Amino acid sequence: MCIQAVEIKVDCVKIECVTLIWRRCVLIKVQNLVKHYGDNPVLSDVTFEIASQEIFALLGPSGAGKTTIINILTQQLQPDSGEVEVAVTPRQVGLMLDAGGLYPHLNCLENLNLYARIYGLPISRSLEVLQSVGLEASANKVVSELSRGMGQRLALARAILYSPKLLILDEPTSALDPGTARGICKLLQQLRDDGATIFLTTHNMDEALKLCDRVALLHKGEIVVQGAPVDLCEQHNALRTVPDLEAVFLQLTGVEL
Repeated sequence: MCIQAVEIKVDCVKIECVTLIWRRCVLIKVQNLVKHYGDNPVLSDVTFEIASQEIFALLGPSGAGKTTIINILTQQLQPDSGEVEVAVTPRQVGLMLDAGGLYPHLNCLENLNLYARIYGLPISRSLEVLQSVGLEASANKVVSELSRGMGQRLALARAILYSPKLLILDEPTSALDPGTARGICKLLQQLRDDGATIFLTTHNMDEALKLCDRVALLHKGEIVVQGAPVDLCEQHNALRTVPDLEAVFLQLTGVEL
């Protein structure tokens, strides 16, 4: 919801009113982003916006520049030029990145309890998010003994622990089996419905088609197209029996994922 001030006149008396407009406000705004590593261009004139309460994905192969964009959004990396605006405070952002932010010698519950104490949350919240990612039976398992997929789910649990307004997720389902990945996608959609905004990266076109409100296809540091997944498939004649985002990417870049 956005707030807009307007002026009206009643019998020549000016009255300022506040009007509530039920539309999604822009939470992330990226304009003309450019980044080089040495002489190698990594991002070239990248521009996109993400509205509040939206699931938005950057899609592309490894090396396309997805993680570089996340590192810039999270202020771990400075762009060469361009503008980035994030309309929330750092405490309102939940991150799930490669490193995971987990302590390997603590168990799952101890990891979450540590962060719960930092944010003044009850222990019951740790158990709640473990259940939401399907790890309640592994609460006492040491992180160093978790499979990659279980570690990924725990990292997501840590990211959603304090109900952030914005979630930034780097390949959140890449190491998960199909059934678990579907469960995580349902969780992300529920978080969106509850008010969260979700920005994620993935190379899984089918998953993005079902999960995301809008996507941007990234190739060699450039966004080649962006929009609602089904709309993009319609525009590029990639519907067939079902919408096919991978066919859109192949048509625009000549590259298969």
